Amino acid sequence: MTRHVARKRFGQHFLSDPAIIDAIVRGIAPRPGQAMVEIGPGLAALTQPLVERLGRLTVIELDRDLAARLRQHPQLSVIESDVLRVDFGAIARDAGMPLRVVGNLPYNISSPILFHLLPFAAQVEDQHFMLQKEVVDRMVAQPATSDYGRLSVMLQWRYAMESILHVPPEAFDPPPRVDSAVVRMVPLAAPAAVNPGRLSALVQAAFSQRRKLLRHSLGPWLAQQGFTGEFDLQRRAEEVPVQEYLALTAALPEAGPAPA
Repeated sequence: MTRHVARKRFGQHFLSDPAIIDAIVRGIAPRPGQAMVEIGPGLAALTQPLVERLGRLTVIELDRDLAARLRQHPQLSVIESDVLRVDFGAIARDAGMPLRVVGNLPYNISSPILFHLLPFAAQVEDQHFMLQKEVVDRMVAQPATSDYGRLSVMLQWRYAMESILHVPPEAFDPPPRVDSAVVRMVPLAAPAAVNPGRLSALVQAAFSQRRKLLRHSLGPWLAQQGFTGEFDLQRRAEEVPVQEYLALTAALPEAGPAPA
């Protein structure tokens, strides 16, 4: 079989270090019969050890050549698609159990993939992803740090997260120009009941001028929404804990202000 050449437009960097692969699989801890979905299996470096432990595995692959290669594996169900078009809820319903989602995510679209998965969190048991280390740092960041931002708030609303493994560039072929890390994401059993769209808009407004006090960024946005409650705007966006953003979102008027 001819060697597959990594395609830059798909952000392909194939994991090739056996020790790193083993550490990731041990971190995921797959068990027989679980419903697992792998995003971007590539040359099956993770796929093979996973399916050996699971028995069956569903994989999502956009690259036509790689999808054809993966279809030759009798234990794989191959979805040839852009992951941003995949209905993970339908996969969970077909499986009859919550999904475990894993993958070495393309760095150029990692954030859109994370946001695409957000609405399916109730049908997911856990997620393990390899991402650019700086993205993982932002995901798990605490308030009052430079990494804390919109991604931190939106994901910490719905998941408990931890960085479980550092992965150096030389673990890949071709090596990326950045360090990577593996993050574990476990959906919270009882997340705050907020409208995700309102939370996203609020957090975007808050962090739109992160060097300035919130009265310059979030203040005008809250006024537009007709919010008349109390909230300390004499802080920067990065100083506000996730729970305060959630409480503020829940306190917003349902439909915003009436038109003039």
